[in-house]
Amino acid sequence: MLLETFLELDRRVRKAANQDAVTTRFMSVPGVGYVTALSFKAAVDDPARFKSSRTVGAHFGLTPRRFQFGEKDNPGRISHAGDADVRATLYAAANAMLMRSIAWSSLKAWGVRLMKTKGRRRAIVAVARKIAVLLHRMWLDGTEFRFGSEAAA
Repeated sequence: MLLETFLELDRRVRKAANQDAVTTRFMSVPGVGYVTALSFKAAVDDPARFKSSRTVGAHFGLTPRRFQFGEKDNPGRISHAGDADVRATLYAAANAMLMRSIAWSSLKAWGVRLMKTKGRRRAIVAVARKIAVLLHRMWLDGTEFRFGSEAAA
């Protein structure tokens, strides 16, 4: 019974994502699936709310927290502001892009280079922030994801 219920819910999610033009455009990004596309669209709701696409990552808590006191300036971990579920799906999409996706893009190449210098977790958070910015910009412009040149990747 649990399997049947799960399959029915999964079918509904796939149907809802495939019927919407914006979410199908989001799913052209490697690593972004049905759940990520739907949760991002539901959380942002109106892309005109954000003055700049760069602020979307901060809205979901994917920016470093700062501790500043006097002359001390210690960057901390992510701020955890905003919707935790959307942040988790963006993190999972970035992890899938860097670890599981076979298709190379300039975004994946940037993430792999960052992984070598900063570490896996920081690179995944940075790529998740870039995916949020990218999805917002794709939504505003109505453009598809561009993989970039082979030389760049």
